[in-house]
Amino acid sequence: MIKTMRSGLWTCSRCLRQATRVRQHQKRWLSSAPGAAQVDTSNIPIDHSPTDLKHDDSLLRQIFDSPPTFKDFARPFFRIGTGENVGLFRNKYLTSPQGFLTFADVTIRRAQKLVNKVLDASTLEDYKALVRDLDRLSDLLCRVLDVSDFVRVTHPDEKIQAAASQAWSLVYQYMNQLNTATGLSDQLGKALANPEVMASWNEEEQTVAKLLQQDFMKSAIHLPKESRDQFVDLSQQISELGSLFVQDMQPEQRFIDLPSSKFYGMNPQIARRYTRGGVIRLPTMSPEATVALRSVHDEETRKAIYYATRTASSRSIQILEAMLRSRAELAKLAGFESYSQMALHDKMMAKTPESVHQFLLALSKRNAPLVEEEIAALLQEKSNKQQSAANGLQPWDRDYYMESIRSAIRSRRRNDDFLSAYFSLGTVMQGLSRLFTRLYGIRLVPRDTLPGETWHPDVRRLDVVSDTDGHVAVLYCDLFYRDDKSPNPAHFTVRCSREIEEAEIQEVAEQSAIGVEGLPKFESLIEAANDGMHVSQQSGTIKQLPTIALVCDFEENRGRNGPALLDYYQMETLFHEMGHAIHSILARTSLQNVAGTRCATDFAELPSTLMEHFCADPSVLGLFARHHVTDEPLPYEMVVDKLHVARRFEASDRENQIILAMLDQQYHSPLPNQDNFNSTDIYLDLQRRFGKLPPDPPGTRWQGFFGHLFGYGSTYYSYLFDQVLSKRVWQIVFSAGQNGAALDRANGERLKENLLKWGGSRDPWRCLSDALQDERLIDGDEKAMRLVGSWVDREDHS
Repeated sequence: MIKTMRSGLWTCSRCLRQATRVRQHQKRWLSSAPGAAQVDTSNIPIDHSPTDLKHDDSLLRQIFDSPPTFKDFARPFFRIGTGENVGLFRNKYLTSPQGFLTFADVTIRRAQKLVNKVLDASTLEDYKALVRDLDRLSDLLCRVLDVSDFVRVTHPDEKIQAAASQAWSLVYQYMNQLNTATGLSDQLGKALANPEVMASWNEEEQTVAKLLQQDFMKSAIHLPKESRDQFVDLSQQISELGSLFVQDMQPEQRFIDLPSSKFYGMNPQIARRYTRGGVIRLPTMSPEATVALRSVHDEETRKAIYYATRTASSRSIQILEAMLRSRAELAKLAGFESYSQMALHDKMMAKTPESVHQFLLALSKRNAPLVEEEIAALLQEKSNKQQSAANGLQPWDRDYYMESIRSAIRSRRRNDDFLSAYFSLGTVMQGLSRLFTRLYGIRLVPRDTLPGETWHPDVRRLDVVSDTDGHVAVLYCDLFYRDDKSPNPAHFTVRCSREIEEAEIQEVAEQSAIGVEGLPKFESLIEAANDGMHVSQQSGTIKQLPTIALVCDFEENRGRNGPALLDYYQMETLFHEMGHAIHSILARTSLQNVAGTRCATDFAELPSTLMEHFCADPSVLGLFARHHVTDEPLPYEMVVDKLHVARRFEASDRENQIILAMLDQQYHSPLPNQDNFNSTDIYLDLQRRFGKLPPDPPGTRWQGFFGHLFGYGSTYYSYLFDQVLSKRVWQIVFSAGQNGAALDRANGERLKENLLKWGGSRDPWRCLSDALQDERLIDGDEKAMRLVGSWVDREDHS
């Protein structure tokens, strides 16, 4: 299937979970700093100097921390009327709303010419070129779809948003027309069946050809036209049901009304805000209801709140079950036993539902004793509070006694939590650059922007520069909160890496010679071949530079002296998102279908999750973490205290995630095809069978709030999977940061050469096996998945 193989917007499961601006409500599942509580802080290296004295990185800090410095640096934006508009991201088509429509029109014409070439292929040489032609076709469509997708959700100008949406729709409709015809699939099948053609393709080309063939099969293009039409209708129905499920989820009971005397222990200010006539009325879906579960002393009140917050409306359940049945029907139509089998077999490391099951079973088995220890601590806390032996733990007890124990830990802290004073946005960006320089020989260099290049005055442009390869990527940072901007941290790939061939440049020359309508004026044919955006010319090849937009929602210090200060989890979020970016930057493949994060979905989270380990490492923090006023280095004990509280009930949180991942698998098994399919019974049964914590009581149906079932259907296990993998990489490749291993260039090269640089062009199990030097993983079978699931040990529970 010709499509955007992976969405240009990479909003991972962790990123979505971080969307809430109330950071203290955040759950932590797996450790972001294994062994942090045992670190001997007396021997922590403190090094705030630039990695390479040849490159002064003080400006990098200043453009984020000093608004006057940035305004002075970014004058072209503030004098936008004084120069030529170069277009968003320097794409010369995108200088106005009409430019988006012109870009879409020119792209469709170019794409159709390429389609005709593929359909007319008949000679051996034609078929040898076919995989690159199809990859270029996909790239042409992605050029419009990816940038339009970004602009329509981020750009502040409504006219430009509307134009981007229209351009997206035009190209998406054209792409669907291609996907309902069999010609491209038939030609690809002929190429794959020809031994001479296959022998001429390198590993990357063979991988892309097989990916495209599998996508064609999953779109049911091999079926008769009537069945293909039914497939399209079902796909549309699933999209509509899924959107409705996410946007319209409601509790059965919208408000919780109880006498205010029942809420003793709740924050008095919150209680007063919701009190009328001696009665507190809490919206069931509000953060305040969650806070009440952790703080209200009266058990019957907590029970009432628990039932309300764990019971979705009948309508939400009906919509969910209709979506699940439609997915099961779609999979059956396409020739698969289940939707999970269809989703996993070609785009995931797990490959099969049984492999996922083996991973989750092994993880559950290793985690269970740790949960039992945490339950014992909760029961002891309950006994202490009651001043008598506790007769068991109820579902509505869990959060209350967890918070009680955490509060006691906080009260014994040696340090007050002023971590944000050491994490100005500029110093964190400086630290990331210094870390990448040490590990990979690349650095972040501020670059002034030209008129029209960015979408808002807050946007900073950074060029990614390699010690050996020069300019390798462009990074646009839109990091401050705005009312008209999505609150979800996200990594957008606006333009993927891809090799531009001589034939494309020649085609541009021919179009320029005949004066094709709608083409902007370009300074060179090479520039025209990439729409005006940046290219690299290394080792005799021309490549599109990866162009990335990083979007966060940090509060800017407007009207006050001083920089924007990040709390610990915001700093961690920035490291995480830069992990996605570094994957896109280092995986500069020749074909765009496998560039950067366009790899197995359950592999794409590994580089970003790995960065969470780095940001908790004392030697990495020593590169940059210092007080924004006094320049004093960060006392690492403050980080130890923070992580100790966050990780206290990690095994219990992990158990919940394991059960949700199992639930996701059950919902996308053949079960929805059965007449007696009941999503509530399945959820409650999983809790009873695999949970050590008290299960939800009968009458509740929390699954109606599980919005990720739409976006991550049958792949929800991925976050747990990559957390385990990233910890293993941290331990094996980087020796868990011991003796400065987190900053060792040899370790960075080991990760880059074996894992990061391949993007999706190499089997991820081979990448992982090579990086870890563990041949047990090479086959990527159920045994390998079971092995990964066993990689949880007592160290995580310290």
